[in-house]
Amino acid sequence: MAEKRTVVVTGFEPFGEHAVNASWVAVKELEKLGLGQHVDLHISEVPVEYQAVQNLLPSLWKKYHPKLVVHVGVSGMATTVTLEKCGHNHGYSRRDNCSFYPESQCCMEGGPDCIHSVIDMDSVCKRVNSSGLGVTVSVSKDAGRYLCDYTYYTSLYLGQGRSAFVHVPPLGKPYSAEKLAQALRAVVLEMLELMEHNTEKHLCQHSQ
Repeated sequence: MAEKRTVVVTGFEPFGEHAVNASWVAVKELEKLGLGQHVDLHISEVPVEYQAVQNLLPSLWKKYHPKLVVHVGVSGMATTVTLEKCGHNHGYSRRDNCSFYPESQCCMEGGPDCIHSVIDMDSVCKRVNSSGLGVTVSVSKDAGRYLCDYTYYTSLYLGQGRSAFVHVPPLGKPYSAEKLAQALRAVVLEMLELMEHNTEKHLCQHSQ
C-alpha cells in the first residue's frame, strides 16, 4: 500500500483591491475536491503581512512535515493559472496590510538572491495543458516582490526547495472558483508525481 503523503496548500486573505481573494476561495474549493486517498491535504489562510508569514510558515513545516507545500496567490494581471519557478530575496518595499515592510527589504539577510523550486514547472505546465482540463497554465520567473514572492522564498528556504507557488487570476476573469480548484488539483498531483519520479531517479543513481 502506498504511503500517505502530506501536502499543505495555502491561500491569502483579502488585500488592496481584492476584497475577495480568489486564491483562498480556490483553495477552499480544492479542499472539497481533495487530492485522493493517498494524500493528506491541509489548508491554511496566510495573512498579507510580512511578519505573520515569518511566524506562520515555520510552524506549518514543523507541524505537518509535508512532502510539498503549495502556496496560491491572486494576481490582478494574470489571465492563466501561473506556476512560479523561483522566489526572490530582495526588493520588498511595498507595504503590507499592516502598512509595514521589512527594513532590509529582504526575506532572509544573507540568504541566496533567488531559490528555485525542485519541481520542473515547465513539465507540470505541459502535462496539465495537454490534459484537456479547459484551464490554461503558464510559467513565470517573477512572483512580484510582494507577499506572494516573500512567502514563496521563505517556504523554499525552509523546505529545501520542496515548495511551489501558483498565481491565479481574480474570480470570473475568466475562471470560476470550481474551475480554479480543478486546475490546482491537477497541478498539485502532477507535482507530486514528478517528485516521486525524481526520488526514484536519485535512488537509481545511488545504487549503481
